[in-house]
Amino acid sequence: MEEPEPPGAAAPPPGLRSLLPPRELLGSRKGQLLLAESVLSFIIFICYIASLATSFMMAPLLEFLLALFLFFAYASKLNEKFKGLYWPLMDFLRCVTAAIIYFAISIAAVSKYNDGASKAAGVFGFIATIVFAIDFYITFNDLVTFLKQGSSDSPEGRKSEDEDSDSDSD
Repeated sequence: MEEPEPPGAAAPPPGLRSLLPPRELLGSRKGQLLLAESVLSFIIFICYIASLATSFMMAPLLEFLLALFLFFAYASKLNEKFKGLYWPLMDFLRCVTAAIIYFAISIAAVSKYNDGASKAAGVFGFIATIVFAIDFYITFNDLVTFLKQGSSDSPEGRKSEDEDSDSDSD
């Protein structure tokens, strides 16, 4: 049996727990979508490796790596640290291109190849197309809100700057 630690004892180092994403990201819609995109892209990548349609394996690999990068970027709050990058736009473009590419290669894999792994990759590709489409719809709404905030701030900022320059020239 473990003895309870005295109240003044230091907490043990986090160890591997520090590599896990925070719970608020896993509980958020964006975190769940990025996790689903990563898992689906990895499954599709494995299916294409095992199939006759190995020429399609690069697209799921790149999408897996991009989704994994964005998942850990959001988990480590890089989007708050690097304000110079337009994170919603980057995420929107990633989702749109992924949905289009997955739709195209899934049609080709299902119609052209007869092996089971290609068919499985095609089915998972259609599911991934739906997941990426949901993500780009949600991201598009966030992007529109983001751009409206930027455009509503700009005229007010210019107006106050113009008033200041007018008063300085007097």
